[in-house]
Amino acid sequence: MTDSVDTIFARLKRLSVEANLPELEEGTSYGNPALKVGGKSFVAVKNNETIVLSISIDDKERLIEMAPEIYYQTPHYIGWPYMPLRAAMISDAELKERLIGAWRFRAPKRLAASFQG
Repeated sequence: MTDSVDTIFARLKRLSVEANLPELEEGTSYGNPALKVGGKSFVAVKNNETIVLSISIDDKERLIEMAPEIYYQTPHYIGWPYMPLRAAMISDAELKERLIGAWRFRAPKRLAASFQG
């Protein structure tokens, strides 16, 4: 059973708040619900099965190798610092860790440096 986009977005918001990520903004990215920092999207819900995270290309390759059941890539994302993942396959603990990383990747440098997460 897949969750709704709203349910997945609520999960992302809850985990981001639990991680104490500062200056969270709700918005959209390409028409999809997204969380932003400094006006930049760091995570979005693509559909009822897929979350898209901002991530460095090096980290993306490593995670896809480590857990291909969660992380994957389509031709659309090759060479771009974004990675789709299967929402139903990732635990809250791992997703929170990935949200912190995505937030750090997209946050303004001064804000990222001050975050003690």
